[in-house]
Amino acid sequence: MVSLLCLFTLLSYPTPSYAIKFDLPSSLHPIPKCIWNAAHKNALIVVTANVGPGKGQRVDKDIKGETRLAVTAHADGDVGVCFTNSMDLSEALHKSGANYLRVIDLDVDIGADAIDYNAIASQDGLSAMEVEMKKLEGIVKEIVDELGYLKDRETRFQITNASTNERVQKFGLLTLVTLIALGVWQIFHLRAFFRRKYLID
Repeated sequence: MVSLLCLFTLLSYPTPSYAIKFDLPSSLHPIPKCIWNAAHKNALIVVTANVGPGKGQRVDKDIKGETRLAVTAHADGDVGVCFTNSMDLSEALHKSGANYLRVIDLDVDIGADAIDYNAIASQDGLSAMEVEMKKLEGIVKEIVDELGYLKDRETRFQITNASTNERVQKFGLLTLVTLIALGVWQIFHLRAFFRRKYLID
């Protein structure tokens, strides 16, 4: 029963896969539209962009149709995929108020979800069960990496918290000493003032 529950938990673990479809407006001076995703160090990132047709418009380096790019993250952080849609000058002169845009269908796969297990199965001659085990192995590795990342972040937060607490204590002690010294100086100053005015002996 416990093994079945663990297997269900692993299968239901959300693998980092993001798909989005959006309109990319065109202009002579386009503003980049970026989609950001979190990725861990050494994670495989596969970006698949399907750019719809658009007359007189150029998306980045004239991307058309489906384009795929695979990279590996070198550090923990956010990975951004940015697009710009430039309009040709001749098209802009005849725009006449029409809305020019390209439809972008973007799919970002990160980690185990970016691995093509079908290619691995055909190359190594793996059975369906072995392919599923490979997938589970990748998911478990991602979970372990995520836990390690969270542990490192917790350690950094604890160090920051301890450092901040120490600084606050030092500042509080310095404030207390300053107030006591100011109070003592004020007492002696008032005594000297009252003596000059012959109000006290």
